[in-house]
Amino acid sequence: MSRFRKVLALVPLLVGLAAVPAPAPALAAPAAFTHPGVLVSRPQLDFVKAKVNAGAQPWKAAYDQARASSYASLSRTPKPRAVVECGSYSNPNYGCTDEREDALAAYTDALIWYITGDARYAQKAIALMDAWSAVITSHTNSNAPLQTGWAGSSWPRAAEIIKYTYSSWPNSGRFATMLRNVYLSKVINGSNSNGNWELSMMEAAVGISVFLEDRTSYDKAVTRYRNRVAAYVYLSSDGALPKTVPGSGLSSRDQIVNYWQGQSTFVDGLTQETCRDFTHTGYGIAAIADVAETLRIQGEDVYPTEIGTRLRQALGFQSKYQLGAAVPSWLCGGHLNLGLGPVTEVGFNALNTRLGIAMSNTQTLTERQRPAGSNNLFVAWQTLTHAGNPA
Repeated sequence: MSRFRKVLALVPLLVGLAAVPAPAPALAAPAAFTHPGVLVSRPQLDFVKAKVNAGAQPWKAAYDQARASSYASLSRTPKPRAVVECGSYSNPNYGCTDEREDALAAYTDALIWYITGDARYAQKAIALMDAWSAVITSHTNSNAPLQTGWAGSSWPRAAEIIKYTYSSWPNSGRFATMLRNVYLSKVINGSNSNGNWELSMMEAAVGISVFLEDRTSYDKAVTRYRNRVAAYVYLSSDGALPKTVPGSGLSSRDQIVNYWQGQSTFVDGLTQETCRDFTHTGYGIAAIADVAETLRIQGEDVYPTEIGTRLRQALGFQSKYQLGAAVPSWLCGGHLNLGLGPVTEVGFNALNTRLGIAMSNTQTLTERQRPAGSNNLFVAWQTLTHAGNPA
């Protein structure tokens, strides 16, 4: 074929690409990491602090909610154990709830410390982190990767705030060693289970990599995250079938349909777990937004790219039905298990507040759920940290 004919042959392909969202650029770890830089940055924290101190809503109500929660109790006693054993649906539950909630408590205390300047909360966060870093060695049983992802998402949020805004944390090095040896090693290679597993695991891996300033692990986690986001939220530009991740073993239509909970009609915003239930779908959406937020803080804004498009479509699609829209017969057999959870604020703020994209269903649901609390797993206080936050 002549060079001229080759160029002509490419024209239809190039034209066809015009409507496809721009792929995210090839990401690489920043030359210098930004701290605090996991989910919330210092400018974001300063915005929240000013709003709360001014008594402005919804931030003051969200702060009061966090402050009144058991996670903020200064009398909380950490419950570390050497081996956390978590079976399917937390059966058995040997330390699973304790670990997740102590990690969320450390994050809650870190936020309250920054907002109020009350050193007791910084010291309580440190006490929780020190207690676990002195004891834990591993996670076991079938839910170990997911458990590690959940707790491993909360710990570095707390650690980043404390290490970079409080005066002294003598055992921060031991905590870093715990994150590397007990958490990062368990999550960095991902999972071929339901997509919310790998997304939560990559949230942990990215956050831990920021705290450790581990550029190699950061790059590896971000690559896996990008692949999983593309395989978790369907866009019509994907073609007749959803994308799959490398190594998934899903090669036929029947296998993919089965993995998508039996759903065979694919539309923008449908997720791999929509037909399972909205609760697990919410875990996936939350992790997608949380990682995108951390990447933005670290200098790579993926919201204007295909990742942001998938997040926006997923939020809008799920929000529509969570708000009560009739479920068509082609969607999950005409029945949805609702319960999206307090997971919309981070993505909505990024796409609507910062980028100015209208998201009517997501906005209605987000405002209706304010102040968004915690799902007691890895999501907490999104209204406080991200409602209308332009930073």
